[in-house]
Amino acid sequence: MGTYKTEGIVLKRKNFGEADKILTIYTKHYGKIKVLAKGIRKPTSKKSPTLELFNWVKIFVSRGRGLDIIKESQIIRSFRGWKKNLGKVEVAFYFCELVERLAPENVPNLKIFNLLTGSLLGLSQINEGSLEQAVKIFEQRILEESGFWPKGNKPKIDFKEYIEKIIERKLKSRDFFRDN
Repeated sequence: MGTYKTEGIVLKRKNFGEADKILTIYTKHYGKIKVLAKGIRKPTSKKSPTLELFNWVKIFVSRGRGLDIIKESQIIRSFRGWKKNLGKVEVAFYFCELVERLAPENVPNLKIFNLLTGSLLGLSQINEGSLEQAVKIFEQRILEESGFWPKGNKPKIDFKEYIEKIIERKLKSRDFFRDN
């Protein structure tokens, strides 16, 4: 069994068993990975605050038979500055959903990693009125970096619809916030 260390953004968390979670993390060196965080749901877990959604973390992982297992985690950036703003949280969920849906597992792409981290960092700098423009830019860039759209080609389409055709399902995050 081997171990590895990398950094990444927590895209998704799913309960597993009584005390564990399966995390989807977009990493700098390995692309999108799914890992098991054992005991993270226990009240005494030290990993739980570190492995929250959107956190930029450094992780130490042990290879497992099915899923790799997180042994240690450390926060690089928690983005606390915008996590209290519902509009920015909605956009962050959407960014993470796009990366989670469009990026293949275990295929590193430093440009997607840099796009995601840069966009999450950028949320603290932009005002509420600029969020839709940030979404449009992110949609085009993620499509370009994933190979689904030619670079520099100016769009005259609704990217959300186009992405839903690619992934063959509806995107949930933006509609979830609008329905509530």
